[in-house]
Amino acid sequence: MNLLVVGATGTLGRQVVRYALDQGLQVKCLVRNPKRATFLREWGAELVVGDLTKQETIEAALRGVTHVVDAATTRPTDSLRIKEVDWQGKVHLIQAVEKAEISKFVFFSILHAEKYRQVPLMEIKYCTEQFLAQTQLDYTILKPCGFMQGLIGQYAIPILEGQTIWITGESCPIAYMNTQDVAKFAVKALSIPATKRQSYALAGVKAWSPSEIVALCEKLSGKTARTAGMPLGLLRFVRNVALAFEWTWSVAERMAFVEVMAGGIPIDAPMAETCALFQIPASEITTLEDYLQDYFSRILRKLRELQYKDPKIKTPF
Repeated sequence: MNLLVVGATGTLGRQVVRYALDQGLQVKCLVRNPKRATFLREWGAELVVGDLTKQETIEAALRGVTHVVDAATTRPTDSLRIKEVDWQGKVHLIQAVEKAEISKFVFFSILHAEKYRQVPLMEIKYCTEQFLAQTQLDYTILKPCGFMQGLIGQYAIPILEGQTIWITGESCPIAYMNTQDVAKFAVKALSIPATKRQSYALAGVKAWSPSEIVALCEKLSGKTARTAGMPLGLLRFVRNVALAFEWTWSVAERMAFVEVMAGGIPIDAPMAETCALFQIPASEITTLEDYLQDYFSRILRKLRELQYKDPKIKTPF
């Protein structure tokens, strides 16, 4: 099996690469900037320079490839808009994959994308699912709820640094998942015939509300969080203002996710059947308690070590 990972430098993509290499697969990574991807080469992956907005580079990257995992998406700070990469780029990729007669294609969508089509990225994910269904590809669609890694910058670091955490009172609970666990499902899907042209929700052990996450971070860090309510109407206003400036379009489109958070529908799904099919024991899926416990243990230990080495160094809280 020769695997191409698209979006290999991202939060999820790098975990797909790491797990695939650990399983003994030959891995090629499509990257726009090889300087930012040297760690992937050090792990043992092959780097190939390419861009989803340039179809000729995609076709070149697919030479000798038998399987593809697509973990690419635009970052909020990226100069490219969501439509250019997550729609036009994905259409180019899927067409090239079908032309190259790739054995298996794994695509990451988002849970409940069909229910929030007024949100740009959700609409694009839903349309991409429909586009895939019109092909003859052997594909698998995975639909995560949200990633635990994103909670570090959203909750953990602000609590440690005494910064204010902004919370919308209407936020619904989300079953966040560790990207390392998501990567396992992606790589497993490559070799399970029953996943052909199927979609699977991927959810963590429990759905957490923002207030519950704050309380957990306070317990694990020993710090009291500073929180403030952010009215949904204000977030909508800020998003509309951001859309007026071209350089803030990507950020504004990401901010549209507030509509999902305020939708009142818990972003969660049962996982028993999926775990059984993918032969991944439910007991091996990381809990948010364990994930944050590991983070706070490591960061607080490091801060104590720095203080011990130099009494003049003060902690950032």
